[in-house]
Amino acid sequence: MSELPENSAALDQTVKPSKAASRKPGKSASKSARSRAREFALQALYQVLVGKNEASDIDVFTRDLSGFHKADSAHYDALLYGCAEQASELDKLILPLLDRSMAEISPIERATMWIGVFEMKHCLDVPWRVSLNECIELAKEFGGTDGHKYVNAVLEGLAPQLRPHEVQADRQAGRARA
Repeated sequence: MSELPENSAALDQTVKPSKAASRKPGKSASKSARSRAREFALQALYQVLVGKNEASDIDVFTRDLSGFHKADSAHYDALLYGCAEQASELDKLILPLLDRSMAEISPIERATMWIGVFEMKHCLDVPWRVSLNECIELAKEFGGTDGHKYVNAVLEGLAPQLRPHEVQADRQAGRARA
């Protein structure tokens, strides 16, 4: 494995699922490759936020983690590098929907919202509701007790702006709130 910058101490802090996530044994066996890619991207983005390491250094570390071979590596790459490169633009979209400063948002919730916003903006093959639900699940598994509710509110608030036609069609079909 390559040498990491001095800030690599945060890489030793592996993001682990909360106790609530362990309530469904065997669920991880049924996760899709894209779901796994989101999990690994979340862990890597956490290191970007907390450890202030470069995405490329974290990428090398993350690819060596157990189970990475089951992830959609192309989607992981898009999420990690896309979110890291567009962090300020993603934050600008998220910030107006927050009821507190960005500094007060946990790194897990922030990285989860980055993933959701990035997917809604750039991964048009992923339906907005899938992205929303996947991010809620990430926040439930890795975030604080009610972090998923916050992620849900922010992403659901941004969806009409980022995917107006898709959201409108879902509303008309009764699959989304009006």
